[in-house]
Amino acid sequence: MNIVITGASRGIGKETALAFSENSEDHILAIARNESSLTELGRKSEFNNISYIATDLNDSLRSPDTFLKQVDAVFSHIDILINNAGSLISKPFTMLSTADIMEMTETNFLTPMLLIKELHSRFRRGSHIINIGSMGGFQGSSRYPGMSVYSASKAALANLTESLAAEYAEEGISFNCLALGAVQTEMLEEAFPGYNAPVRPGEMAGFIKWFALEANKFINGRILPVSISNP
Repeated sequence: MNIVITGASRGIGKETALAFSENSEDHILAIARNESSLTELGRKSEFNNISYIATDLNDSLRSPDTFLKQVDAVFSHIDILINNAGSLISKPFTMLSTADIMEMTETNFLTPMLLIKELHSRFRRGSHIINIGSMGGFQGSSRYPGMSVYSASKAALANLTESLAAEYAEEGISFNCLALGAVQTEMLEEAFPGYNAPVRPGEMAGFIKWFALEANKFINGRILPVSISNP
């Protein structure tokens, strides 16, 4: 399997890359901004099957030619894309700067959408795109002060998932969205200081790996809550 994972330098993305790397026949392309963390990630792979691109996707997808050449140097096709990169700035709505709003909107919605668009020709029948959403973007879930733009951007990603699943069903390309609840990551600590989540990144990574490999045999175009706590 050829697997692309964004936001792979820490947290859930890093652990998911390592989970896939346990299979010598899987090849992972890890994408994130922090090159030193990606280099260290590659060193941890037992089978030397993690490649990486150190880039800010928000910037590189505005003129994607260079980035796409980097992808093509690693993979001729893509079996699994996991849009995991995210940005959370927790502030009261009126205290958010325009830059804060653009950062979350781009990272959580616009950039995953553009990445899917640019990589579309590299998908094939059976390819599975997993968008990592949030319970904050799941309709009817609990809401928290300071999370308005983050939640709205994740809701947009969920809606995009449903729409693309319908649009590309005849091509055999599957799209699903995992609306994650609390996982003990740096991002959660920043949003809810002192909160101890019941799930660790490695545990969630194991679920995401299984879901990416198996779920598209049974479901497509679904937004699935993955949460055992509140938040």
